[in-house]
Amino acid sequence: MSSMQKIPGGQFNLFYFFIALLAILLIQDLLQGARQVDQIPYNQFKSYLEQGRVERVTIGENDIRGELLETREGENRHFVTRKVEAELVEQLQQYNIEYERVIENTFFRDTLSWLVPIFVFFAIWMFLLKRMTGKGGMGGSFMSVGKSKAKIYMQTDTKVTFDDVAGVDEAKAELQEVVDFLKDPKHYQRLGGRMPKGVLLVGPPGTGKTLMAKAVAGESGVTFFSISGSEFVEMFVGVGAARVRDLFEQAKQKAPCIIFIDELDALGKARGAGNMSGGHDEKEQTLNQLLTELDGFESKEGIILLAATNRPEILDPALLRAGRFDRQVLVDRPDKNGRVQILKVHIRKIQIANDIELEQIAALTTGFTGADLANLVNEAAIFATRRNAEVVELTDFTNAIERIVAGLERKNRLLNDFEREVVAHHEMGHALVSAAISGVDKIHKVSIIPRGIGALGYTIQRPTEDRFLMRSSELEHKMAVLFGGRVAEKIIFDHLSTGASDDIARATDIARSMVMKYGMDKELGHIAYEAEKHSFLGHSASGPQQYSQETARHIDEAVKRLTQKAYDQALKILSENEDLLRKSAAQLLEVETLEQDELETIFSKIKLEE
Repeated sequence: MSSMQKIPGGQFNLFYFFIALLAILLIQDLLQGARQVDQIPYNQFKSYLEQGRVERVTIGENDIRGELLETREGENRHFVTRKVEAELVEQLQQYNIEYERVIENTFFRDTLSWLVPIFVFFAIWMFLLKRMTGKGGMGGSFMSVGKSKAKIYMQTDTKVTFDDVAGVDEAKAELQEVVDFLKDPKHYQRLGGRMPKGVLLVGPPGTGKTLMAKAVAGESGVTFFSISGSEFVEMFVGVGAARVRDLFEQAKQKAPCIIFIDELDALGKARGAGNMSGGHDEKEQTLNQLLTELDGFESKEGIILLAATNRPEILDPALLRAGRFDRQVLVDRPDKNGRVQILKVHIRKIQIANDIELEQIAALTTGFTGADLANLVNEAAIFATRRNAEVVELTDFTNAIERIVAGLERKNRLLNDFEREVVAHHEMGHALVSAAISGVDKIHKVSIIPRGIGALGYTIQRPTEDRFLMRSSELEHKMAVLFGGRVAEKIIFDHLSTGASDDIARATDIARSMVMKYGMDKELGHIAYEAEKHSFLGHSASGPQQYSQETARHIDEAVKRLTQKAYDQALKILSENEDLLRKSAAQLLEVETLEQDELETIFSKIKLEE
């Protein structure tokens, strides 16, 4: 909701002109018709002529209007009659009557005949234009196509403070300086220092970059201009640059203020990227104008430019140089303590049980962003509402995590008895191998209820602590757990099925990364054979091959050795625990889902790997 209101007045409005003109014409016509006139038949008019009572007449195209010399009771001095006789002039001359011919006053009628169509056309055109270019339309009104589309908020409109932002304490500390500068700029300028012109918030999607920018505006109490990078660019060349100029002009009038550009990568992509012709397109003109505006104002004016992106690697280098976006603030995924703080913020809106420990929920949500946790709390509240509970309990949060991680339960997907048996042994194979190996993530739940698009069963294995480094042995153990399902099928049924396709793909990816990225193969040495080319934050795409065909053959052999070693490890564990595998699978077939307490009882009987 914009806090700025346009002051009316001082502008010519064509609509009001039309209304005033029509009113004047209508009043004139009414005044002319206000005189009392008798409409008489033509024979009575002839009678007046014969009696000599007519003083004066005016001959129109169709009518004759006249005045009587004297009136009698019930008569008006003025009369009008329809002209029906061609020899009228001769009769008037015969009786010595003064007469004249006049042209009828059709000004009002003629004016309406051309004003009304214009007015109707203008009204229809304005209606269609508003429908086409209104909310989410083709770029706004034609007359304002070069105007900025930024939404303007005041502190009362933002209603977001640092109390609403949790889990990113380092980023909050960085931005607190921006708030202090906007509140007391002289304090920072007393030693000759200046505040950075631009602050770039960098982080994966959903970590709270936009919320952080609104919190800065809410804390500082200044005007907040919010716009997306894509809203600058239009199909018309030069429109984006005009909108950048207009945005900064408005900001200077409202200083001190904050300009926030979300999804900066839509506007600030490196120039020339993907443009084989070498010309400058609309995006590049808009970017050039933004660079010019960043150089054209000083931080002492009280304007702070905040921007957010999750693809910093594709931004133009000129945009990131010192003097433009001087400071980059990382808004990363929260750690366990950060997730606890975020959960505390979101549970204010729901009713939760008193015995819920947020640390336990945070331990199961490793890798979740702030948006993921907000969605988790909402899903938990929906689960509790669905079962008509008074408060949200821990089981609701557990179900919500399963819903987010594994997908929606599909109980209508009916499996035959043989498929259910294969799936049960497959999932218990994963669980038992995981329990027999130390240093792997803990198993929380095993189920043979289909979930998501293709999962016929699932084993929830979530880390309980944040990890940033992994040893080669831990990666090998992860591959062994992935192969546990296929090995269990091989031991029990002596066949292989398609159910392990995703497990094989994930194990192969781990093995190939160990060889090509982490340099964990002795024969190939400590060399990175995979040249990373980052496509966006958090993911990467491989560049062109930079090694020989002979090296490629050695890489394939090393990947095969690692996967075979993991397969053999899983085979050894499950062969030694075949009886436990059969019994636990039978138990899973009976109840369909095994919770953590039941799994602990099963795992206590397993023969651990030496």
